[in-house]
Amino acid sequence: MPRYVLAALLFAATSQPLAADTDTLPKLTLQPNITLSGLSSGAYMAGQYHLAFAEQVDGVAMLAAGPVYCAQNSLGLALEHCFNKASSAPDMTAINSYLKDQQNNGNLAPVTALQQDKVWIFHGSKDATVYPGLAVTLQKQYQQWLAEHNIALVNDKAFGHTFPTDRTDLGHCVVSEPPFLASCTYDAAGELLTFLLGKQNPKSSRAAGQLLKLDQHKLSTAAQNTLAQTGYLYVPASCADGQSCRLHVSFHGCKQNADSVGEAFVTGTGLNQYADTNQLVVFYPQTRASNINPFNPNACWDWWGYTGPDYATRSGAQLSAVQQIVNKLLAN
Repeated sequence: MPRYVLAALLFAATSQPLAADTDTLPKLTLQPNITLSGLSSGAYMAGQYHLAFAEQVDGVAMLAAGPVYCAQNSLGLALEHCFNKASSAPDMTAINSYLKDQQNNGNLAPVTALQQDKVWIFHGSKDATVYPGLAVTLQKQYQQWLAEHNIALVNDKAFGHTFPTDRTDLGHCVVSEPPFLASCTYDAAGELLTFLLGKQNPKSSRAAGQLLKLDQHKLSTAAQNTLAQTGYLYVPASCADGQSCRLHVSFHGCKQNADSVGEAFVTGTGLNQYADTNQLVVFYPQTRASNINPFNPNACWDWWGYTGPDYATRSGAQLSAVQQIVNKLLAN
């Protein structure tokens, strides 16, 4: 993408002003394959993106979620089997049969594109929002596609429904409340990146790069009806200077979008500090809340079908919108 086109699509976050002059915007040199992570609805979304576009994905980390396509295009099934009930028992035969059909029909990536990927699954044992046992179901689902050594399951931490960090300035780790970040003496960002990408350099003490705002609606026509106008991109100085970097996409959870919690999630997980020292650029796509058409009052990512029955396939509204933005970033 020409630099003057990217300049029209990027503008600075208010916390870190950046002039609209094209000369001040970074010319990124990004490697073609990406990694993903997400919390809660963002974890469901990360799994959906992985299965849809595995050709460009090397690994995915999912925190506090169940199997991909758990809800089967039904809010009722989502509430009964993919949410907080201890009786949750998703119909994995039907779910996996649907996914296999979509893979065979080209609506998802072929199984061969998944087989070398890394999958990191995390679920706090005190999670009262999404039943912790669903993490095992997710693990078993991925075992049909990946070798066991490519899958990590961490489900022995007494944490609530939150993104665990090693920060000391957040709330208690068993409490699940906005912004759904907690002080847990556990560095989830470092753990997931290490499993997906290999040993990481120690993170910076504070994020020193630029947090840019993206006009998602200009970057993707598909985004106009389903994503917030503004997304975020964290660019370390080394990547802005043209060094080769990798792109990591981080999906927020319900009630964790910027309209709900400001920049707490896009600055608070620890991913940006690791980006500073490990040649990473981090894209934080943003969805939006809506009370009618569609009904999504908590700004969740679509993991049950509110944007249409093809929500978990390549043609799904949110998946195609995010992929269009990712592709434009990679092509810059």
